[in-house]
This record gives sequence, structure tokens and C-alpha cells, in this order.
Amino acid sequence: MKFAVLFQNATDADPNIRKTHMSRHLGFLQSHADMIEAAGPLTDDAKEGRDGLWIVEAARPEDVLQLIHEDPFWPTGLRKSFAILEWKQVYACGKSLIGPG
Repeated sequence: MKFAVLFQNATDADPNIRKTHMSRHLGFLQSHADMIEAAGPLTDDAKEGRDGLWIVEAARPEDVLQLIHEDPFWPTGLRKSFAILEWKQVYACGKSLIGPG
């Protein structure tokens, strides 16, 4: 089952958190590539990186929650909150992933 994870970052977080912990965070993502299919920051109208998005393949939402809590960004105070949303992918690479009707 696929999940979209939407992260909201704390607006008062130390601006150096990303830089300080990025290599550990990227290493974590790579070590969990079997589950975390895509990840990255979202950008606002001012082209400032903020918040984040993961696409995760997991059996249960609890498995996604465990990943979030193991991420080196989690204990830093960067993340204010998150939402785990089940996602049904119906289209990819120019093709429908569901049959007609």
C-alpha cells in the first residue's frame, strides 16, 4: 500500500538544522529505499524550501510512523507535525494503473 507523508516544519526551528543533519537524513532515506520511494522539500511562492513530502510503500500506517520517528530529522525540532495519508496511485509514466470502468 502506498502512503503520502506530508511534513510541516516548525517556523521557529534553527535554520541550520537541514544543513547540519542533511547527510544523515539522506543516508537514512537511502537505507530505507525499499520503502521510501521518493522524498523532498516542498517550495513556497517565494521559492523557499519548506515542509516536506515522502511517498512510502508499506503494509500499515504504523510502519510509516516508525520510519518517521527513526529519521534523523525527527528529534531535531525541524518537524512541527506530519500527516500520513493512504494514496491510491492510478496514473504513472503516461499510463493508467487501473482498468476501465
